[in-house]
Amino acid sequence: MSLDLSNYELRWPTSLFVAEGERILRSKGSSWEERAKWLMTEALVGTTAVADFEEIPSHKDPAADPWATTASRWGTAHQAGKDQCDWFDELIKRATELRHAAAPRPYWPRRHGSGLSHDDRTPRDTRQDFARLIGEFAGNGYLAEVFGEYCVDDHDDLPDASEAIERRLDIPDLWPLAPETWDEETFYGLIEVLHDLVSRPRKRWHHSHGGCGWHHSEFHNGPARILYRCKVNQLLREAGIEYELAAEGEDLGRLVAVTDDARSALVHRALNDSAPDIMTRIRHAIALFRGHDTTVESKRSAIVTLAGILEERRALIKDQIGKPDEGALFEIANRYDLRHRKADQRGDYDEAFLDWIFWWYLATVELTNRLIASRTAG
Repeated sequence: MSLDLSNYELRWPTSLFVAEGERILRSKGSSWEERAKWLMTEALVGTTAVADFEEIPSHKDPAADPWATTASRWGTAHQAGKDQCDWFDELIKRATELRHAAAPRPYWPRRHGSGLSHDDRTPRDTRQDFARLIGEFAGNGYLAEVFGEYCVDDHDDLPDASEAIERRLDIPDLWPLAPETWDEETFYGLIEVLHDLVSRPRKRWHHSHGGCGWHHSEFHNGPARILYRCKVNQLLREAGIEYELAAEGEDLGRLVAVTDDARSALVHRALNDSAPDIMTRIRHAIALFRGHDTTVESKRSAIVTLAGILEERRALIKDQIGKPDEGALFEIANRYDLRHRKADQRGDYDEAFLDWIFWWYLATVELTNRLIASRTAG
């Protein structure tokens, strides 16, 4: 069996789609097909993939062929299930070949200037877009674990969603969402709070009684938060907002300043390759420096934390780059108004200086990590 992937478009990060698909293939069980269809419904554009999957003969009703023997009926059902499994397995293995969904090219009004262009979006538009995005998450059951889910057969009161948000954000009456009422701080606060509340239902079932609808279960917050960060960060980028939700570190799920790819890669290495004895300090320094509410003082504190780590590794640095070059690394922190905060230290420098020294020190910490690793390996 060879799949034609040309009609499928992926709207999830590829790695997340693969991880959730592989989990379904590992677990299998009586409802694996429904889980697979739910994943494809969420992660792929449209219903084409689900329709192709359903066209593969599924487990048939044994009464469908009255002339078949018990053994042959079981064999038919088993083979049908295997064909579906093989199809889904190939889809997951070839996921890297799938096109990612992209916004359609502008239609006539935008191309000819008779409507708002992409660049004319206002902060208020972005808040409306965020509210719509959260509506999609809620509609797919991503808030059901915390907010509960209505059922015609369940007469218990649902949890108060607004109260659940207020407990975290100290702002009342934020649910249902009313983006036209938010100031910037409320908007950013909701982005962070809802990151912590979403949870992906890996299973759903349709309750037809009274038109009740879909019910969701088997929640997991890991995949939900990955997807949430991807969608929200894309929205922020398109709006020209220079913050993004952190994907790792002490400030996971909090808005941080956007950096270029090289510095993002440096942060990733520092957070993942540092020894346990300095990991907590590294995480704290990065969180202090890149938070959307960072201050000059918090940047200074981040630099001082990194300088302390480098001081502990001074002998290693001196051994590798030699004296007096090694001293230049610490002269900045000692002579300027950073570490010791003495009256004779210089403080008349632009805040951009703090950015430069932070990235220099973080890169040096990462360098010493690699030097230590190479010595250990040797």
